[in-house]
Amino acid sequence: MSRRALSLGMRFVIALPYAWLVVFFLLPFALVLAIALGTNAPDSAPPVELGLSLANFALLFTDTLYIGAWLASIRIAATATLVALLLGYPMAYAVARAEPRHRPLLLMLVILPFWTSFLIRVYAWMGLLAENGNLNQFLRWTGLVEDPGTILGTEWAILLGMVYAYLPFMVLPLYAALEKLDVGLLEAAADLGARPFAAFLTVTLPLSRPGIAAGCLLVFIPAVGEFVIPDLLGGTGALMIGKVLWDEFFTNSDWPLASAMAIWLLVLLVGPIALFQRQQAKSLERR
Repeated sequence: MSRRALSLGMRFVIALPYAWLVVFFLLPFALVLAIALGTNAPDSAPPVELGLSLANFALLFTDTLYIGAWLASIRIAATATLVALLLGYPMAYAVARAEPRHRPLLLMLVILPFWTSFLIRVYAWMGLLAENGNLNQFLRWTGLVEDPGTILGTEWAILLGMVYAYLPFMVLPLYAALEKLDVGLLEAAADLGARPFAAFLTVTLPLSRPGIAAGCLLVFIPAVGEFVIPDLLGGTGALMIGKVLWDEFFTNSDWPLASAMAIWLLVLLVGPIALFQRQQAKSLERR
C-alpha cells in the first residue's frame, strides 16, 4: 500500500468520530437552539416561528415555576448523589479488597440490575412503595406500623428510585480507583503509627478522589434531567426540570420554551464536566 493511500485511510479513520459528532450532536444542538430562539405559534405546524428572540431564556430566570424546578432538580440530584456515594464507597471498597477470584462475581452482582429494563425496574418500585404494596404489607404484618401511609408520590420515593437506579454508576468508578491502590501504602501508614481510620483519611480517601469525582458526575448528570423516575414515583407533585420540560413540549406544545430549557440544562451540566476534565489533566501532568 502506498503512503498516499495509507495517509488517506488514516484521515478517513480520524474523520469518522468528528463526522459522528457533527451529525448526532452539533446538528441536533443547532436545531434545538434555533427552535429555542423562536416564538411559540400553536396554530401552525410545527408550532414554532423561527427568529432571534431571547424571551424564552429570560422566562427561565424570572418565572418562579422554572426557578423552583431548577432548584428542586439540583437539590434532589445532589442528595441522591451523596447517598449513592455513602452507599457505593463501602461496596466498592469491599469488592476491591475481596479475593481476586471473587471480584468478577461481585462486580456481576453490582451490574445485575442492568440486565433488566429500566422501566420495568421503576414499575417494580411502584408496586413496592404503593399504599397496599409489599413494603406497607410487611410493616402491617410485623405490627411495627399500623398505618404506614404511602411513600409513592413523595420526594422520598424519587430519591430512593434514583439511588437504586444510579448506584452502579457510583460503584464502578470507585472500584476502578480503589483496585489500583497500593496496599503497601496502608502498611507503611500502619508502621508509622496511623490507626486504620487515620490511614483511610490520609491515604485511601485522597487516592480515590478521581473515582469519587467520576462517580458523582455519572450519578448527578443524569439525575438532574431525570424524567421517568419523578413521573412514575413522584406523581403529579414532582417538580423536576425533566418533567417540566416534558409537560412544556407535549402538554403545552411550547416547543421554543422546552428547547430553551434543554439548552440551559446542557449548559448547566457542561461546567462540572469541564472542571472534572481540567482536574484530571492536572493530575496527569503531576505524574
